Amino acid sequence: MTKETLRKEYKARRAALDPQQRLRLDDLLLLQFQQFDYSAIRTVLTYWPLSGQAEPNTHLFTGYLRHMLPGLVLAYPVTDTVSCEMTALAIDGDTVYQTNSLGITEPKEGRVIQPTGIDLVLVPLLACDTKGYRVGYGKGYYDRYLASCREDIVKIGFSYFDPIEEISDTGHFDVPLTYCITPQQTYEF
Repeated sequence: MTKETLRKEYKARRAALDPQQRLRLDDLLLLQFQQFDYSAIRTVLTYWPLSGQAEPNTHLFTGYLRHMLPGLVLAYPVTDTVSCEMTALAIDGDTVYQTNSLGITEPKEGRVIQPTGIDLVLVPLLACDTKGYRVGYGKGYYDRYLASCREDIVKIGFSYFDPIEEISDTGHFDVPLTYCITPQQTYEF
């Protein structure tokens, strides 16, 4: 299936989940996420779940990491809607957030973290395939950003649904995930 078809289908599938189901699925995702060894992780790029898109609750995962890894540097992306590029800004307890024109909540300011300084990226997705390629929201922000990261960076996506066999229109610019965590299991690519 094409990215466009998958994007429509998986937006609808997520929207069909009731809030109680999503809470239970988020807890199951967290249990899977807790199975990793994060001892080498110092800097994480995460994202704020999009309001109204029924995305997995990434705050659960980052809360767990903050608890387990004292001194962890947590960063959020800030998007430039003209150049379609992202910058990672470190956050702290005093960070003020704003919602941009795409509906993405991001920090107003913070220290810039270079792509090569990030150890783990939590990557948004609507669907992924058995090779680790994902369908995002269609702007290519994350693929461009991930292309400038270290080769050994860990890229984790979260999905309420198992991977499909293949996304038919992936391109040379698409960057595969390292792992996709579902409520039932973790897929490694």
